[in-house]
Amino acid sequence: MLEQSYGLTFFLKSSKVKDKSIRHVYLRITVDGIPKETSTKRKWEVNRWDQKEGKATGTKEDAKSLNFFLESLTTKINNHKTELLNNGIPISAVDLINFVNGKYRHRNKVLEEFQEHNDEIEALIPTKEYSKGTHNRYVTARSHVQEFIQYKYGKDDLEFSALNFEFVKDYDMYLKTVRKCSNNTSLKYISNLKKIVLRAVAKEIISKDPFKLFVSKKTKIKKKPLTKSELKRIEDKAFSSERLSVIRDVFVFQCYTGLSYIDAYQLKWSDIKEADDGSLWIMSNRQKSKSDTDIPLLPKALEIMDKYKHHPLCIKRGTVLPVRSNQKMNEYLKEIADLCEVNTKLNTHKARRTFASTITLNNGVPIHIVKEMLGHHSVSQTEEYAITEQQSIGREMKELEAKLTTKNDAFNAGLLQFLERLEKEFDVLKNSKADANYNNRFAAFEDMLDRAKAMIL
Repeated sequence: MLEQSYGLTFFLKSSKVKDKSIRHVYLRITVDGIPKETSTKRKWEVNRWDQKEGKATGTKEDAKSLNFFLESLTTKINNHKTELLNNGIPISAVDLINFVNGKYRHRNKVLEEFQEHNDEIEALIPTKEYSKGTHNRYVTARSHVQEFIQYKYGKDDLEFSALNFEFVKDYDMYLKTVRKCSNNTSLKYISNLKKIVLRAVAKEIISKDPFKLFVSKKTKIKKKPLTKSELKRIEDKAFSSERLSVIRDVFVFQCYTGLSYIDAYQLKWSDIKEADDGSLWIMSNRQKSKSDTDIPLLPKALEIMDKYKHHPLCIKRGTVLPVRSNQKMNEYLKEIADLCEVNTKLNTHKARRTFASTITLNNGVPIHIVKEMLGHHSVSQTEEYAITEQQSIGREMKELEAKLTTKNDAFNAGLLQFLERLEKEFDVLKNSKADANYNNRFAAFEDMLDRAKAMIL
């Protein structure tokens, strides 16, 4: 970004004492019509100063020394100004004067800013504003950017000014090819980097967002919940290993409450509260979104809670359930899936999806109610957990079948009443011999009755 106008000059600062012949040499920098000035910490005689040229006059050694200093200072300022402009950083008279006075603020490079961001997150973990998992994800994201910079540029870090559309596009390709990341995973890492870039834009380290023209689209993945029969097999399976029994019970508890892994792990008895009607509810805040979650406890969940009330791990941690690490949970759930002949990837998040779809939505619970229980900020989030197409279509077709059956039953009942009236009138007709057209009327009536009977069949 080029400045509209730039000027640099030296002058002797007027003294309040008019007859004072020695004055301070001042520097004035003007950018876009805005002037700022500061003292050079040097003094000079008024009668040996060229105000127009902004330098000392004469050939004496002291004049040469001062002029050399002023020229060196000018070169230093101009070099710094050029560096800023080359890096796409807008300049101001204040910034340049601060640079002269040694107050210039260091502008982070990409990885420096990323590290500063990650350090801030780590410092906020004790306040529960961020989780350790969030910090770990950003540490991994920074590591990928660092590897990419070394891979493509052979450097330890880059100026933000080096980031452009090509950088983002190449980083996306690097993640997908070299790192072997899926499309959605690549977009998550790019999103992490974008947050750092937007910080830099806000701090005026970089003037524009290089992600502006980068268009990304997530691959929609169908993450199906467990079916009723699959969940039933897991619930009823008798394991010889207590380890698997505990993991299964925690998983089933999640299926009937919709709690995420971390919320199930941290669930305490103080989070279990009694409603006005005497029923027990989970009333707590989600670790991830900090949103309130009020979940009525279903009988199966209550049964599991009661089962582990005196478990040593629960007593030690003061928690409701003896939840293991997420890594161990997912590892053992794979084993459980094999033993229960469940042909789908079983993990802790599958339980949350099962609660949303199989337990609630598929049983007619309105989606806005499910949204509140899951702690989502919007219904659109909950829609991603919605019933699979097969379940949804099957339920709708059953409702249609019931409606059609009801309509057919009503039609048949009305038709039977009509036939009864026809038969009565037919009996009257058979007993009447007075009408000359009796035979013709009788034949037509008999034909109409036969067709009406055929409609019922």
